[in-house]
Amino acid sequence: MSFSIPNANPSNPIRRIAISTGGGDAPGLNAVIRAVVLAALQRGWECFGIREGFNGILRPDRFPIDGVFAISKDQVRGINHLGGTILGTTNHGNPMRFVMKNADGSEYEVDRTDDIIQHLRAMEIDALICIGGDGTLTIAHALHQRGLAQGLRVIGVPKTIDNDLDKTYTTFGFDTAVAFATECIDRLHSTAESHRRIMVVEVMGRYAGWIALHAGMASTAHAILIPEIPYDIHQVAQKIHARTKAGRHYSIVVVAEGAQAKDGQRVLEEQARVGGVERLGGVGEQLAHQLEAITGKEARAVVLGHLLRGGSPTSFDRLSAMRFGAAAVRALDEGHSGIMVALAFPNVEYVNLAEVAGRMKAVPLDGDTIQTGRDIGICFGD
Repeated sequence: MSFSIPNANPSNPIRRIAISTGGGDAPGLNAVIRAVVLAALQRGWECFGIREGFNGILRPDRFPIDGVFAISKDQVRGINHLGGTILGTTNHGNPMRFVMKNADGSEYEVDRTDDIIQHLRAMEIDALICIGGDGTLTIAHALHQRGLAQGLRVIGVPKTIDNDLDKTYTTFGFDTAVAFATECIDRLHSTAESHRRIMVVEVMGRYAGWIALHAGMASTAHAILIPEIPYDIHQVAQKIHARTKAGRHYSIVVVAEGAQAKDGQRVLEEQARVGGVERLGGVGEQLAHQLEAITGKEARAVVLGHLLRGGSPTSFDRLSAMRFGAAAVRALDEGHSGIMVALAFPNVEYVNLAEVAGRMKAVPLDGDTIQTGRDIGICFGD
């Protein structure tokens, strides 16, 4: 994997840096924060945390006193193994589409990225490390473009359990989510077999099927449905019929929340609101009803949902997060801005945020993981 490395500009030495964690939480966030703080303090820099993404700046009604606060070594002691984030996070309040209200209560969007830059510079903060997924890193790219002229450098750190960020081999949080999903699906095999049922397991991932594919493969699911391959429900039913005929009277179907039928649309819990995005969910329940009607077998749906976001990170995610955090500080020390630290074995390298913002990494259909699944008889619904 080769990345283009931006030219460094060592002018304007760093004295103070701020850290933001935005979007959905992921195991490993605290490990990044700890690594950033320790690496920065070793260089004599001061560290500050921004509450709930950028709400600590943009929502003084929520944080009238400590929306941006100093972080000491003591505050990051013993947090490496903890899930969540000590800064808090939110997937609302996108500063590029910040929701405001008119006098009549109607809502509209405004761009408040300049407010963030001005607030940080007023605090004499020289650099910002944004830890997040595609949405957060798109915001980071905008802050870099507008903030550099005002003396604010920006570094991105890739975080998402969905693993759908481009230009990095993996994101921290993904390994933990897959490990937990695999354990859950393993447990469902025995109960499904005992009752001769179809178990449909819905997992997160938004518009990418990485969690469903890896957890489904690892737990020997019989069908895996991902957004990258529109499915035919009758192909899935045919797989179940074939298993029944062979004396295997149960089946496990893993489905990504963003999967959709060839002749249908994605199932949504909620349409996009002003300043937000649509909420996926419900495809597992829909599939269970459809498969029960077609096959005549009892079917149950299990939604793992936010369970995949919680808990202690795996050792892989802890180490990845620590490497990302320390690399982000090194990038600042070298004079970089507008880059994301990325995992490219054997090292963490730098890639332009411009190459990441607004792009999604989908499961490659010609990759060997999909090919392996087809070789061992997994149904992908096509």
